[in-house]
Amino acid sequence: MQFYLNGYTPGDPDLQDAGPAAALRPARIPDLVDVLVIGSGPAGVVLAAQLAAFPGIHTRLVERRSGPLQVGQADGIACRTVEMFQAFGLADQLMREAYWVNETVFWRPSPDDRSQIMRTGRVQDVEDGLSEMPHVIVNQARLQQYLLDHMRLSPSRLEPDYGMEFIGLTVEPDGSHPVVVTLRDAATGTGSTVRARYVVGCDGARSRVRDAIGAVPRGDFANHAWGVVDMLAVTDFPDIRLKAAIQSADAGNILLIPREGGYLVRLYVDLGEIDANDPDGREAFRDKHTQASVIATAQRVLRPYTLDVKSVVWFAVYQVGQRVTDRFDDVPAGQAADGPTTRLPRVFIAGDACHTHSAKAGQGMNVSMQDAFNLGWKLAAVLDGRASPALLQTYSAERQAIAQGLIDFDRAWSKTMASQPKDPARPELGGVDPAELQAAFVQAGRYTAGVATHYASTTVLTALPTHQGLATGFTIGMRLHSAPVVRLADAKRVQLGHVALADGAWRLYLFADVDSQRLCALLQFLAESPTSPVLRHTPAGAEIDSVIDVRAVFQQGHRALRVQDLPPLLLPRKGRFGLIDYEKAFAPDLQHGPDIFSLRGIDRQQGAVVVVRPDQYVANVLPLQAHADLAAFFAQCMLDRR
Repeated sequence: MQFYLNGYTPGDPDLQDAGPAAALRPARIPDLVDVLVIGSGPAGVVLAAQLAAFPGIHTRLVERRSGPLQVGQADGIACRTVEMFQAFGLADQLMREAYWVNETVFWRPSPDDRSQIMRTGRVQDVEDGLSEMPHVIVNQARLQQYLLDHMRLSPSRLEPDYGMEFIGLTVEPDGSHPVVVTLRDAATGTGSTVRARYVVGCDGARSRVRDAIGAVPRGDFANHAWGVVDMLAVTDFPDIRLKAAIQSADAGNILLIPREGGYLVRLYVDLGEIDANDPDGREAFRDKHTQASVIATAQRVLRPYTLDVKSVVWFAVYQVGQRVTDRFDDVPAGQAADGPTTRLPRVFIAGDACHTHSAKAGQGMNVSMQDAFNLGWKLAAVLDGRASPALLQTYSAERQAIAQGLIDFDRAWSKTMASQPKDPARPELGGVDPAELQAAFVQAGRYTAGVATHYASTTVLTALPTHQGLATGFTIGMRLHSAPVVRLADAKRVQLGHVALADGAWRLYLFADVDSQRLCALLQFLAESPTSPVLRHTPAGAEIDSVIDVRAVFQQGHRALRVQDLPPLLLPRKGRFGLIDYEKAFAPDLQHGPDIFSLRGIDRQQGAVVVVRPDQYVANVLPLQAHADLAAFFAQCMLDRR
């Protein structure tokens, strides 16, 4: 963590210097805003937290509830999401408070007495080397509070406007603030109108913003239900502090999730099918399955073990189908970029407004936050003058395809989880064999860890894999898979990927060739050439690394290199005092290993350039000598700021 750049200030270093407009933030929502975010759920707070880093962008976050979420709802945090939280500086706090999912156990009916369950398998939850971050569990309300606190400490001093209900919107054909939004104060019933450059609906599965732009969710409505209970209980079930998939012979299934704090536990209890043809079936189903009846079902599933529930923290009957909305912005299909006429998007939706999942794969909240992480930096780039508004067309193109792939996975995974266990004495009845379920769990590990997202080379943000062989472990279109390195200036062992902050900057990771000659030539080009993308896309007066942040990894050990010999771009002068930033150069961790060049398949003879987007996804891999190609890649998606 770096601070004191512009002078020593006592107190909390997370409290950033307030932007000029922060002190002038009006108590009521003004008539004109740059971005209006509707809904303070996971997607909304991630988006707002990103935009809060830009005090020059006027962002407001409205929420119909009277205050922040306090309890319940989602709790599973995938490895990829923890990686994202690292960019906000929140991963350490998250991991300290959370329950770590280290292993998963499987329980099935005992062959000796099928009225009782027995453990049939135990596996590592996340495969080795998949991420430096764990799969963790923490209450959604707590997770959102981390981001709300981050917003409050940001240069924008951004806080939600609670008790404001979204009523509707219209998009005018022109004007600087063409989206006209109608809001209503939930306490007084008073209506108000706000004009915005952009609006983002993060308002859940029943999204009014989605309805306002005419987008349509397609897929299956929920016909399978689960009771969800967060509880404090006394039990002799031996795996109460391990994630457990439990199938009984005839009482149903349970997915058991230990919660943070060492005592709390969540049970997802299988309640079976809902009659989709009965218009009154859903209400009757909810009335039938009370908190007491769901707990009684769980007690039957767990036999011969006992479950004495002392306190219920939260209870709900969960019914969600797998659906994907036909588009994630307000541009009708015929007016999209590839249509007969082109209109740029002004209204977006994210999270459950775009896609709904079952709870079994733990993807809903995680994918929602990744939607917002994808959109946030793009909105900031456009509003900050870094990119043209055409960049915003890539949001729906990228995220809708990812959502559809995850829905397909979730549908298959949920079916497997809800299946009855196979009875060896009656194989004609079908069902799932314990070994089959365990194998499916292991195979699904990359999806449930959140690292299976792969953006296709269909937009200007993801290059063709022409030079992928130079860095085989940094797959173009997938998130940068971090690895340990040693920071040259202070010999500190760090994760290379952790230098990326949620600040809207691109990262250039330059891996040295065998004698560093190509690396040094590239650094000179980036620092001096009129065609350098660093110079071309960084406005006058801005920090040299604020738009494209250049980092270098040498092949030698850190003691074989001298800081004073580094090229100037790796020792940039910053801030009002012209202080030197010493955190741009790294070496392999030769003492502890593994060597990042070996671990990530970097060509030692030629080296490599790995271009990484502000949302931590690899955009391109190029040779060190491909100066013109590097400049051309950035020119596709960024504006000349000279």
